[in-house]
This record gives sequence, structure tokens and C-alpha cells, in this order.
Amino acid sequence: MTRILTGIQPSGGFHLGNYFGAMRPLIEMQDRGQVFAILVDLHALTSVRDPEALRDYTRRAAIDFLACGIDPTRSVFFRQSDVPEHAELMWVLSTVTPMGLLERCHAYKDKIARGHGATHALFAYPVLMASDILLYDADIVPVGKDQKQHLEVVRDIVIKINEAYGEVLKLPEPEIAEHVATIPGLDGQKMSKSYGNTIELFMEEKKLRKRVMSIVTDSTPLETPKDPDGSTIIELYRLVASPADVQRMVDDFRAGGIGYGEFKQRLFEAIRDYFAPFRERREELLRDPDSVDRILAEGAGQARDIATNTFGRVRRAVGLS
Repeated sequence: MTRILTGIQPSGGFHLGNYFGAMRPLIEMQDRGQVFAILVDLHALTSVRDPEALRDYTRRAAIDFLACGIDPTRSVFFRQSDVPEHAELMWVLSTVTPMGLLERCHAYKDKIARGHGATHALFAYPVLMASDILLYDADIVPVGKDQKQHLEVVRDIVIKINEAYGEVLKLPEPEIAEHVATIPGLDGQKMSKSYGNTIELFMEEKKLRKRVMSIVTDSTPLETPKDPDGSTIIELYRLVASPADVQRMVDDFRAGGIGYGEFKQRLFEAIRDYFAPFRERREELLRDPDSVDRILAEGAGQARDIATNTFGRVRRAVGLS
């Protein structure tokens, strides 16, 4: 069976951009093969320094993914820190990773420019990412265009260790999501926590409505026709409404006679209704926290069996007893 692997960094609550850009595509991949969905809490340590916050983020991420459709009977869903081989393999990979390879990574430079501390962990992030992927002999690694360079680094590291010790690790194939649309935020920019323009997945209804009503629009009067092209309201509505309802909104934009407040109300209702089944499932999980712990523990057990076998192969190859 094809193994598909991805990491989910639990560094805060998920929003619509996370869901439509990464979560839903991953959940749909469960029909293509065995998905390894890893809550990469070791990676999150590069940005989250509050231990209680990290534990809370990780648990919320687990609950949200389960509510949205990750199926533990078809996927291996677990916390990265529950499988110590991730950190052990990272060290072995570090011994063959050239400094120059990591120095060229633009993600590290971008984060330093935005004020992140220049730590070894941030610099070596791609090596831990390589360990995450290589421990499970992943066939496919779906990534966005912003992670494409890191996958190239992973492949370079595999080549380096295989040249040094023989065919020890499997060369993974990236699946670049070239055509994933950018999800606009409240201000029309890309939806991102760093911009403060997000709509969270499971906001309380009154807060959700207030958030949607704060979407930035122009000053076109109510009675005047409005341009649907490039409208944040319509772009978000396309994600959660039927094609017929989207076309009706587009037609109403062009006809005039309806204000932006009415269009935002339609968007609010569509978001609320789209996520209603997920919200119900989430409430069930919140009432039964032990079930979440069991799912993560079972996933870690499955992952550990595979990771132990892979790392055993590496240990023998490099000469560790």
C-alpha cells in the first residue's frame, strides 16, 4: 500500500486557510493509501516556549483533525514526541548533512528576518523533517510550494547517507500542490495567523458572525452593482457553498440593490452550516478525552513498530550496536 506522510505543526488553532489548504486535502488522501499524519510537536518547540500552551495546542490539533475526518482505522495518527527514533535518526542524518545545504534554505532566513531567534533547532529544522519522512519509508510527501525546497533537502540527505552506507533509506517522492488556491483572510491578504486576519474553524457562533462581518470591503453603495472578481466574500463563499448558491451571489453582486452586510450574512451562515457536522463530532471528542488519548497512543504504537525497524536498519549500517 502507498504510504503518504505529512506533518502537522501544533502551534495554534486552525483556521479556514489551514483546513482548505492542507487539512481537507490530507483527509481526502486516505482514499489513496495509508496516511501517516504526525503532530510534529518537536518542530513546534522552535516557536512555542510555553509548555502548557504546547500541550494545549497539540491536544486541540488532535481533536480538530479527528473532528474533520482523520480516520485512525485508515491512518497512523500520532505525536512525534511519542516516537524517540525521530530525534535519534535526525542525529545520524546530521552527520552527513552539509552545512551549505542548510544555509541555502530560505525558510530559515525568512524566519530570522521576521524576528525568530537564530537557534540550532530552527537551522536544522529540515533535518528533523527528513527524519520524520524517512523513518516510515514514505512513498509520497504532499507539500505546498513553500515547502518544496525542504523536500529537495530531504532527497539530498537520502542520497548522501546512501552514498556513505549503501541503500539504507528510501528516496521519497514529493507531491507539490502547485494549484492550491490561496485562501484570503479578512483583509484580502493570504489568511495567516501572523497577519491576524483568520477565521478559526470552531469559533463560537456569535464570534464567528462578528469575525465574518469584519471582512474588509470597499465603499460601493447598496444600490450600486458590485464587482465579484477578487471579492474576499465570494472567494470564501466558494469554499463552503454550493455552485448554485455561489452563482446566485455573483449575479446579485452584479445586479446591485444588495449591500455587503447581506452578502457577509450569507457567508457566515454557509461557514456555520459547512462545519456543523465537524463541530458536533468535536463536541463528542471533548466529552470523551480518553478516546483521544487512546487514538494517539495506538497510532504511536503502530508508528514505533515501523520506526524501530527502520532505525535498526540504519544503526546496523552506520555501525551502532
